[in-house]
Amino acid sequence: MTNLAPVVSANQSSFARRRGQYSWALLDWAHQPYFTLITTFIFAPYFATSFIGDAVRGQEIWGYSQSFVGATIALLSPVLGAIADRIGRRKPWIAVLGATYILGNTLLWFAAPGASDAFVLVIGAVVLAAVSAEFIIVFSNAMLPDLVSPARLGRLSGFGWGLGYVGGLLSLVMIIGMPGLNENPGQLAGPLTAFWFLLFAPPFFLFTPDRAATGLHVGQAVREGVGQLRQTIRHVRKYSNVARFLIAHMLYADGLTALFAFGGIYGAGLFGWEIFTLGLFGIILVVFASVGAFAGGWADDRFGSRRTILFSVAGLFVALLGAVSIQRDSILFGIPVPPMQAGGVAFGSVPELAYVVCGIMMGIFGGPAQAASRTLLARLAPKDMTGEFFGLLAMSGKATSFLAPLLIGLTTAALHSQRAGMAVIMLFLIVGFVVLSRVQEAGH
Repeated sequence: MTNLAPVVSANQSSFARRRGQYSWALLDWAHQPYFTLITTFIFAPYFATSFIGDAVRGQEIWGYSQSFVGATIALLSPVLGAIADRIGRRKPWIAVLGATYILGNTLLWFAAPGASDAFVLVIGAVVLAAVSAEFIIVFSNAMLPDLVSPARLGRLSGFGWGLGYVGGLLSLVMIIGMPGLNENPGQLAGPLTAFWFLLFAPPFFLFTPDRAATGLHVGQAVREGVGQLRQTIRHVRKYSNVARFLIAHMLYADGLTALFAFGGIYGAGLFGWEIFTLGLFGIILVVFASVGAFAGGWADDRFGSRRTILFSVAGLFVALLGAVSIQRDSILFGIPVPPMQAGGVAFGSVPELAYVVCGIMMGIFGGPAQAASRTLLARLAPKDMTGEFFGLLAMSGKATSFLAPLLIGLTTAALHSQRAGMAVIMLFLIVGFVVLSRVQEAGH
């Protein structure tokens, strides 16, 4: 019989429990710089404008690469999650993925400006780092229900997400403010991200409790895990409420991910922002994202995960609508304002300030939407199937994640407009909101 008992017990001291919980949250701190430095503020815009050398063409290629990553994660994450449930332990998976994550990020150093001979290597490194980062989240998220009581799930999840944003903020400040790092931030973002994980991940492996190994051989675990996944899909009506949430998450998470992934690229193309200005924009956004995540954890436990997500998705839609309404000489779809001046101070024009306000809103609402999503699934999923369902959560977050970047890339190319490409994201947020409104959460 598979041993799937929770790892938190009354026999554990209060200190040991809290140390394990804080160490689990520290893993968010350890890998968040990937999303801050690589996919949002530093490397992605650098990839488009410097490595590729054309913001529009670069956004198109980045979109294609991220769509491939999304398809890979969608196919593999539920299977790996189901297998992990059968094996019991999650830490060994995270250790292996941590090694490939470090390798992929380190190889981004070779993305020198215009280095066409390194194109295949860099794209391969982008994919390896992205897939590893997402799978790490699958297995660490699956540990959440075992670490804390249901009444405090939201606070621990929000604390972890907020701590991650603070880690991302500190890494961003370092890369744009420290001599040596700020001289070549685009290339150094990858190695710094790798080193950050290597430095801060160890407490998780040392102190966070894991489920006991079940003793199953890998081959047997694969057979049982795949078989269980087939049964879950075959009898999806038995889990109709969870399935409805996963569909909603598939849509709004795709929009959220695309919004964060392309927000920096859009700002760079619209305003011609250089790395330093993008870094300042990122610092502002991440500061408010951390505040939103911490506050969202409290709101999650107080008002419910579903309500927190709905409010956050609505806020993200408003932020995106405001962002695409901005042009270099106008805001709100045509209201004329003094245009940008070449060589002006950072955020010195009305359109830039308006975009910063939209970025602040993205930060405030993005953190709670993500943190409350993993909390809601922890509340809804059967306790003995958390790995499988968090794998399905990753799949739902990536099943169409290839679609948003693909549509952004295709729309950008067809209309030769970054603005039109960004507008595609609205559809995902709207439909996700509607589907989520039909999900039932006990007690809320």
